[in-house]
Amino acid sequence: MSTEIPIGSPVRTQAIINRYFMKAKKSLGQNFLVDLDALHGIVKAAAIKPDDQVIEIGPGIGSLTEQLLDAGAKVFAYEVDENLLEVLQNELPKKINGYPLDQRFKFKIKDILKADFKQDLKDFFDLSKPVKVVANLPYYITTPIIFFLNNSELEFASLTLMMQKEVADRLSAHSGTKEYGPLTIAVQTEMSVHSFMTVKSSSFIPRPKVDSSVVVLTPLPAESKIDINDSKHFNWVVKMCFAQRRKTLNNNLKALIPNNEDRTHLIKSLGVDSRVRPEQLTLKQFVQIAACVPVKN
Repeated sequence: MSTEIPIGSPVRTQAIINRYFMKAKKSLGQNFLVDLDALHGIVKAAAIKPDDQVIEIGPGIGSLTEQLLDAGAKVFAYEVDENLLEVLQNELPKKINGYPLDQRFKFKIKDILKADFKQDLKDFFDLSKPVKVVANLPYYITTPIIFFLNNSELEFASLTLMMQKEVADRLSAHSGTKEYGPLTIAVQTEMSVHSFMTVKSSSFIPRPKVDSSVVVLTPLPAESKIDINDSKHFNWVVKMCFAQRRKTLNNNLKALIPNNEDRTHLIKSLGVDSRVRPEQLTLKQFVQIAACVPVKN
């Protein structure tokens, strides 16, 4: 455990910002977390144990990275801001629980949405063992990242993600609510969703306009999953069903099933009224719809 003031403390963060003449880049959604209770909470939510293999997305100046390393994790971080490499190399402890930093931490300048996990991680992680993702996600790209991770070939043990509270509410939403939509369905068909804690906007520098939430996503056991033959096709069909939320399911289905008689028959087979809106359907009903829509070539 480092004896220095943690990076995530307000005084240390401000000192780092001053030392490197840093300015949070709005274009990259940079907000530095300066709440040690929240940082400890994220590590607790992820249930980090010694020698856990963790992918971190957007380490920033290392506030969360330091806490993950102190908890015993081996961390591989993806970052798009190459200016932060110097900060991380200088500010993170040179030794982690007796190990040189470079044996416990690796940093890659790469957009997470372009990651090839098996190739990127092969010389640093043992991919025969579980890998966790822990991240304070940039608000502007949260949804694409979740879709990317959800569709990845690498099977993650868990995803512990801090995100805009509004997005977190969509992940855990139930049918019949305004938050329920394509993201909800894509995630809930694959993972269980547990909202762990709320992090106030005052916990960040600069302060965002909204609060955040920490959410833990855990893969569903095979016996609990809904049987979906083609997840890419399924997610596309769901998005099309929600293309115009204010319209009925029947109207949204016109682009997928042009024949009026076929649409009427499908909606009747779902056991719902013809005026039903997409947010009122269950996951299983969307699976039934996807099975009736031809797969795009």
